[in-house]
Amino acid sequence: MPPRLALTAAACLLAGSAAFAQRPPAPPHGPMPPPHGAIAFQAEMVATGRVQQWLINPNGEADGLLLSDGTQVAFPPHLSAAMMQMLRPGDTVQVSGWRAPNVPVVRAQTIGANGRSVTDQPPMPGMAPPPLRDPGTLVAMSAGGRIERLLYTDRGDVHGVLLADKTIVRFPPHIGAMYGAQLQPGAQLHARGWGTRGAQGTALEATSLGPTADTVREVFGGAGVPWGPRGAGPMPPAAPMMMPPPPAPAS
Repeated sequence: MPPRLALTAAACLLAGSAAFAQRPPAPPHGPMPPPHGAIAFQAEMVATGRVQQWLINPNGEADGLLLSDGTQVAFPPHLSAAMMQMLRPGDTVQVSGWRAPNVPVVRAQTIGANGRSVTDQPPMPGMAPPPLRDPGTLVAMSAGGRIERLLYTDRGDVHGVLLADKTIVRFPPHIGAMYGAQLQPGAQLHARGWGTRGAQGTALEATSLGPTADTVREVFGGAGVPWGPRGAGPMPPAAPMMMPPPPAPAS
């Protein structure tokens, strides 16, 4: 994939991920509602534990925490700065929010640590949404190693992995579902894409995946899984993305 096309695709995925994470608005001055369709969610779920590491999105913003017991805590990235001012890995946190049955993710409303707390408040009427990061700040990256842990959305869909070196590889949930047989803890994974490196961690949005650097395949070609069963060798490359022809000039 040409760098400019890959960068555009990654930027679109990141924008889509941000939209996916937004909560429906709450009545002014009222409590934050659970996620849309969260009839099966456990309201006001409270989790307590020690922070093992930040969960960083490819823009370099924190949008979650990994606790030492394996619980993942999700919050919108606009809380990143406030969260990083309040706590650091090793601190003990108390989390209230919602959690779907059998999903190891708490969608946080309030997180408390060190005698302080941060609450996700709905935007005030007329308030402009936070600006998206300029895609030009993303850099081409690659990462590889053993998958240590799967990362989930608050609905239980796999949308990333944590590698043994603590690098985070993100991808859309439909990619996680498509490649689920290969994305397992203990398996080897190599990814190429666009992301950031910073003091709080490294994360990238994958545009290509494979078990090794020599067998990565683009994930946008629609050709199915990028590699075959163990021992079967790589699958054929994905078909190139075809752009529609330009419209005929008006007569």
